[in-house]
Amino acid sequence: MPEGPEIRRSADQLAEVLVNRDLVAIRFGQPRLRREASRLRGHRIVAIETRGKALLTHFEHGLSIYSHNQLYGVWKVVSGQQLPASKRSLRLLLQTESHSAILYSASDISVWPTAELEAHPFLAKLGPDIMDDSLGWRDIAARMQLPRFASKPLAALYLDQAFLAGNGNYLRSEILHDARLHHGCRPGELTRAETGRLARSTLAISRRSYETGGITLAPALSRRLERQGLARNWRRFYVFGREDFPCYHCGHHILRTEVGSRRLYYCPQCQPGDRPPRN
Repeated sequence: MPEGPEIRRSADQLAEVLVNRDLVAIRFGQPRLRREASRLRGHRIVAIETRGKALLTHFEHGLSIYSHNQLYGVWKVVSGQQLPASKRSLRLLLQTESHSAILYSASDISVWPTAELEAHPFLAKLGPDIMDDSLGWRDIAARMQLPRFASKPLAALYLDQAFLAGNGNYLRSEILHDARLHHGCRPGELTRAETGRLARSTLAISRRSYETGGITLAPALSRRLERQGLARNWRRFYVFGREDFPCYHCGHHILRTEVGSRRLYYCPQCQPGDRPPRN
């Protein structure tokens, strides 16, 4: 499933070709939504916003399209109005004179009055967007200490969209590794320094992934691995998907485990499970 950085990159791509441009076609693929197209025709898109893994397409007259890619949904932007051949199901088509924006395979799509979006059953449960430019590390650190989050293991907390919207499976492994914390730790057990380090890692890793198109490695390390001839897929992550390969920091083999039916990767040397007692 795409995570916050990927959804934000999709939103940027869509905004570039759709915002403040005349739409020549709007089409919904699901029968239950086809009548909604008539409510949107003739109106311009004024903004495209992300809320975690949801994408909101705002129109000038006070309506918005809510969409969530879920596991298989994907946006494609192509030049012109000729649609590419695809075996995927077309769910939403937005066309201008120069570009076509196509949402394939997603099933969670609806049209809402913009002013009522906060009541959407998914959006109403979300915490701050991990890609929100105004989100600071101190905001995250303070949020960890709230009673409803402080006792959760980090493995569960970093998939909880009520804590931070847009976090996901690869980000979880990469953030915890960058912070040098074991996934079984709980925020209430962390020292002040560890809390700050985790909050900073949360922002650094998610924003680096956004800026690089999905690479969480430090740029210098990624470039060095590229010069060594490694394919992109093998120079993206510190730990995620690297079971039995050596840790870039200490050389210990990366381990894989299952937490909440989701795979998680970590270095047992850099992220030990046994913690010294707090003084």
